[in-house]
Amino acid sequence: MKIIYTKVFVNDQDKALKFYTQILGFLKKSDITAGDYRWLTVVSPEDQNGTELILERNDNPAAKTYQKAIFEQSIPAANFGVSDVHIDYERLKKLGVKFTIEPSEVMENVTIAVFDDTCGNLIQIQTVG
Repeated sequence: MKIIYTKVFVNDQDKALKFYTQILGFLKKSDITAGDYRWLTVVSPEDQNGTELILERNDNPAAKTYQKAIFEQSIPAANFGVSDVHIDYERLKKLGVKFTIEPSEVMENVTIAVFDDTCGNLIQIQTVG
């Protein structure tokens, strides 16, 4: 068994696609529209056949409530691994990304940083090792 999809709820799929591809560097994998529904996924350029991140519209009231609540509690909606949090922090900061937590060692050999994805979520990046 393996994880093939995971999702983050977003308040604007076009804005999310731009942020996740142009700022974070993911690649668009799927973009399929069926009526009012849009199946939109991105993948890591390092593993294009790996887990897809669904950028799911938060038009469901339960999704909207959940997204707002975890954002207000400063809980990241997703966690992405990077080779060096400090390098990615500097790169993303230069691109205008707003961080809520600067690079911090939270445990021995675990460094994290948290930023706002501009679409209603906090995202954590981390390096282990």
